[in-house]
Amino acid sequence: MPQKILAGRATDPQLRGDLVQVKVDQVILSRAPSRALAEAIATGMKKTPVEVAVAYDGTCVADASSLADVDEGSPHSVSPEFPTYNIPIARPGIGFPAPVHLERFAAPARLALTDDPRLATVGGIGMLSLVVSPSQLGQALATGSAWLRPPRSVQIHLSGRVRPFVCARDVALELLRRNLDEVVRRIEGEHHAPVILEFAGPSARLLSVGDRAVLCGIAPQVGAAAALFVSDEKTEVFLRDQRRSKAHRALVPDPGAPCEEVVSIDLGTVDPLLMDEEGVVRPVRDLAGKPVAQVVLGGDSGVTLRDMLAAALLLKSKRVPSRLDLLVAPPSRQVLEVLAQSGALVDLVATGARIVEPDRRVVTSEIYPPPPGGLSLRTADPEPRIAGAPSFVVASAETLAYAVATGAVGDPRSFKRPVRVTVPRALPTDDVLILRDKKGEQVSTKKPPPAPPAVPWKGPLTLDVLAGVPKGNGRTAVGARGRKAPAPAEAAPPAAAAADEKAQAAPAEGKAAGGGVALVLSTLDEVRAVAERATDLSSVRAVVAPFVPSTAVSAFASEGIATFLVGAEALGSIKEQKSVELPAPAQWGDRVAAVFGSERVEVAWLATGMERSWTHAGTVRQPPSATKPARS
Repeated sequence: MPQKILAGRATDPQLRGDLVQVKVDQVILSRAPSRALAEAIATGMKKTPVEVAVAYDGTCVADASSLADVDEGSPHSVSPEFPTYNIPIARPGIGFPAPVHLERFAAPARLALTDDPRLATVGGIGMLSLVVSPSQLGQALATGSAWLRPPRSVQIHLSGRVRPFVCARDVALELLRRNLDEVVRRIEGEHHAPVILEFAGPSARLLSVGDRAVLCGIAPQVGAAAALFVSDEKTEVFLRDQRRSKAHRALVPDPGAPCEEVVSIDLGTVDPLLMDEEGVVRPVRDLAGKPVAQVVLGGDSGVTLRDMLAAALLLKSKRVPSRLDLLVAPPSRQVLEVLAQSGALVDLVATGARIVEPDRRVVTSEIYPPPPGGLSLRTADPEPRIAGAPSFVVASAETLAYAVATGAVGDPRSFKRPVRVTVPRALPTDDVLILRDKKGEQVSTKKPPPAPPAVPWKGPLTLDVLAGVPKGNGRTAVGARGRKAPAPAEAAPPAAAAADEKAQAAPAEGKAAGGGVALVLSTLDEVRAVAERATDLSSVRAVVAPFVPSTAVSAFASEGIATFLVGAEALGSIKEQKSVELPAPAQWGDRVAAVFGSERVEVAWLATGMERSWTHAGTVRQPPSATKPARS
């Protein structure tokens, strides 16, 4: 199915070559909207030609820091001038980007580019969503096209029916428990191409679009580029309920279409599961009886409208235990309105729940973090698990409801009987919080900040070596503007601390000075964390790891960051070195001779085709006269 979507939009329908140019239908801006807009303007954009482009402003809890970010033109802010470029703004309070886009904008058989891995959930409606860098998004906004690697597919064959008190979140955790990440990693290593999960089988067509979205949300955690369901009658009904029937297109795989591997799962064998604080998927009974201090119901993934209604019914007439904090973060404004109209919101408030705004920092734990020394249960997918990051337990909405009812972890099947949930068909669809450009109305006279200058690779370079992800989130936390992120309990060695500071330094102190930092990463989560923060780590010039997904390689290349593959056995000695010497770019080939300290190590350069020229140039940006849109 992903090949069908790309082939219909590519200049080469056969998808031959390392990269192919494809027409883009939608651009979704969430993590660094202003940076993407600056890149597009630098390319010569007046109005974006893409079918749908939306900028999500996820800062609901406004403070002096967030207001200053907008005033200073922070890359992560959303300024009022977006609608003048034909890019509507989804204003604060509309909900988290992933569920809102699924409801209001996502369309089957289309291609979307985004900077937010959490948008993988829109694959539940049959839309292919790929994560790229802000500079690539700028090119897509300006030209309507992008260069992408042709993908490979892994089929997830679903059969059987889920039992009572087993949700789509439990099925997603079961897939993680079956080491799907190892399958993706092996196929990536063989083909050097993005891997996309395709859900198929008789049970795939029985799932609601919401449940399908929950399953698609696991794609980033296993290193896959995206996930995709068929577009069928269920999809058509979903769009009709959203009053968007015209957006429907059928999408099914061709008979006998090849895939690299098939992973089968019988839904009837899935039990209530959870992902513990270490990232290990276990049966709920393994933690049964453990006291819970915080429950966060909702967020941007892992929960559907049906799950929210079921949790409210299970908790009706219950009371929150004295030592437990229940936070409800409705995924979207639509879900909030349905909960209010059905009376479920009143039931949750009567239970003792606090309703929190859909701020992006809720799912990253920057606000409402897990309490120290207490167990936090949540439905949303975690951020990449790295040292020092907040940790919590991920479980289904019904498992969370049992924890609220009893004050401890337990199997939701201990409830007397399952609840009967009726999801209303008449849904509120008023886009009052979507800000669009109106003819004759001047939205803003303020010009967006310019795109950062490209810093090319010109000759041999010596980089400081830093093992792991630089500390801090690369962005200002609530109420902490101008202060450094808190250090972990163990003090970092002086050399590591210096390299860590340099990794987040301004370009004038890092890249432009001819030096910089090489990050040596051990896990997929570390690679994901760096890829999501690449725009903040301005001095990072190279990434060395035993596995880097193809989408991350392309994103790094577009930011001028070289990506190298090294064997896991060599990581230990490389991490202990203080610097690495890289030869001049003219001497780079498929393999590069790098000198870590006094040790010479052959590393594989993962960039391919045009990605190599992007790396050397330090940007994917082209002058306005050189940009040409793809064939329609």
